[in-house]
Amino acid sequence: MTSLLEDPLLWVLLVVLVAAVFAVTRARRTNIQLRASNNGLTGELTTVRGQLAELQAVYSSASSRHAADLEEVRKDAESATKATLKSAVGTLATLAEEQLALLDELQQKYGDDRAFLADLMLVDHTGSQFSRRTKGISVLCGGWLGRRDRDASVYDVARSAQGRIRGYERVRINSQANVAVSNRAVEPIAMVLAELLDNATKYSAPGSPVEINIQVVPTGICLIVDDAGLGMDQETKARAASLLTTGGAVDITSLGDPPKFGFALSGKLAAHYGFHVSVDAVSPYGGVRAVIRVPETLLTAEVPAPVSTTQEPSDHDEAEEVQPTPITSLVVGQTAGGLPKRRRRRNGSVTVVPSSSTLVPDEESSEKTASRLKAFARGTMLGRDSDNAEGPQNQ
Repeated sequence: MTSLLEDPLLWVLLVVLVAAVFAVTRARRTNIQLRASNNGLTGELTTVRGQLAELQAVYSSASSRHAADLEEVRKDAESATKATLKSAVGTLATLAEEQLALLDELQQKYGDDRAFLADLMLVDHTGSQFSRRTKGISVLCGGWLGRRDRDASVYDVARSAQGRIRGYERVRINSQANVAVSNRAVEPIAMVLAELLDNATKYSAPGSPVEINIQVVPTGICLIVDDAGLGMDQETKARAASLLTTGGAVDITSLGDPPKFGFALSGKLAAHYGFHVSVDAVSPYGGVRAVIRVPETLLTAEVPAPVSTTQEPSDHDEAEEVQPTPITSLVVGQTAGGLPKRRRRRNGSVTVVPSSSTLVPDEESSEKTASRLKAFARGTMLGRDSDNAEGPQNQ
């Protein structure tokens, strides 16, 4: 026994055994503590996650309320802005119409004085542009265009649009359609066409022509505007397509600074009256091709085809007034396409004016200028005889 106790190997084994027991005990105690700590941390994590979910719900609710309040404030501000603009622009539009009516009276009163008539027509042309802009802003702010009391040939509609832009002398009209537009759609189509022509003349070289081709299609007619500008990039085309197809309420604060009303106004009018506008094609001259497609539901009659405006005047008749071509009235039958035929009436006319783009202004006499401007005025008188009643119920 004494020898066993004196054996060092035995003591080593005993020491190792005691150390192992102590290590196992300590490891078990540590494991128990870690489990308890882990359970505590898990509980705390669950609590924190619950609190986080509550905070997220509160934040989401607050964000939703904030967004709703902000949208309500924005709508109130937009509505107040539109109401103010509509009221102010309505007053300006009324004054513009009164000015145009006064100019019409002066033109009739001093029609024999060709030099004075030429000056009056220049003032009248500026007033037509002012009236177009005020009407456009009024429409975007909730107003609507007045209704005409009679139908008009599609050629007259194009002439009316031509007379409402600054560079009207650059526009050439080629008509292959002898139909009329219903009275309720005359003014909106003329307004949209004027906006497209305004863009075409602004974004193309000053000396380049802008063409309007009026063509019959199986579903109605198309008014095609081609310019020789630089065209539009894809981002601009996408934005234009969005404005032209939305047709709902327009946020006037999102139209840029300075605001660009053309596409927004065109989309709103097209959606309300039932025709289609697109600007996503390329013209034969490398610029933009804009198309207004008018369905048969907005066409009412067949009319004689007007003389092409691309015909150059001769030296003999350059200073003479162009004789009007009567349009039709009173339904007497139907065309092959289902449109009503009407017999002639004497109180409507289509006026064709020779292009003055090839003439040198310094060589023109006042009589020639007055003659052309007077004939041009007949085409633009189309937009003057609509009533001023606004509102969807009057459309």
